[in-house]
Amino acid sequence: MIKVIIADDHHVVRRGLLFFLKTQKDFEVIGEASNGKEAVDLTAKLQPDIVLMDLVMPEMDGIEATRRIKSVYPHIHILMLTSFSDRDHILPAMEAGAAGYQLKDIEPDELVETIRKIIAGESSLHPQVTTELKRNQEASSQLPHMLKPLTRREKDVLAELTKGKSNKEIASSLFVTEKTVKTHISNIFSKLEVQDRTQAALYAVKYGLTEDSI
Repeated sequence: MIKVIIADDHHVVRRGLLFFLKTQKDFEVIGEASNGKEAVDLTAKLQPDIVLMDLVMPEMDGIEATRRIKSVYPHIHILMLTSFSDRDHILPAMEAGAAGYQLKDIEPDELVETIRKIIAGESSLHPQVTTELKRNQEASSQLPHMLKPLTRREKDVLAELTKGKSNKEIASSLFVTEKTVKTHISNIFSKLEVQDRTQAALYAVKYGLTEDSI
């Protein structure tokens, strides 16, 4: 079972998410929070697999709540579920440790698949979010000086990873083994100085390392 906490200050939103997730046999909603502080406290108490986190909430916003949760429980996934698609909200949320960033207009079935992907260790960015990041990548076009250059093959793997593909799907797309993909991903993490696929995908978009730019 995928154990979920829903954190949103709007009761109707929480009820809607709860109603739908209860129809999924592999999901269990174990708690609800109406603000960021409650989300942090409930997460510490109940130890969910994932928190569906609203961005703007009273007492403590979703970004600070995410930062506090990830600092103590790095294994717990956070999915930002919000109405904001601008860079000023997206980047701080991802940098705080969110594994995904989706808008509230997401279809219910797509939300479920997104949660399953995140639990499986894959990244999840709403297409509108990716578009917004691309619009702003020119302002951050210079790579950090400490960045070690990626090989052509590593760039290929990174481009596929940014699309949210699994290791198996990347291997099939590039006609290599999954073991080779794992090696490339390990090298990418080391060179970009990131810890997971979501951070690598965010880095790729932010600095123009996506498929369109390599």
